[in-house]
Amino acid sequence: MEIDCQPEDSIVCSFDEDCVELGDVKDMRLEAEAVVNDVLFAVAEMHVSQSLSSASDVAYINVETREGNHYCLELTEAGLRVVGYSFDQVDEDLTTQYHETVYSLLDTLSPGYREAFGNALLQRLERLKQSGR
Repeated sequence: MEIDCQPEDSIVCSFDEDCVELGDVKDMRLEAEAVVNDVLFAVAEMHVSQSLSSASDVAYINVETREGNHYCLELTEAGLRVVGYSFDQVDEDLTTQYHETVYSLLDTLSPGYREAFGNALLQRLERLKQSGR
């Protein structure tokens, strides 16, 4: 199998581990940056929205899948969900399911993400196997 991306060494980590706690409240802006850094290798483009207002309890992430589909994601304590089908768009009438992790959400949206993530895991396992010899 070929890989067309260079994943980071720690591809299997939860964005919850990287969050910043302010008292009992997570800062979603910083957590959103951690989410982006975790999976950027497996999507075409991903960044925290500069146009939509983020706060300590909500942040918005724009993502373009490997298939070329655009999404605006909302990140809250409840998890991540699609809130729009283009960058920086929030459709108040859209009711989509929350996902606990970015991995779960992207797995449902993008076969290309699933393939890139799987390939990255295989590559990592192969490196571990080779270093164990």
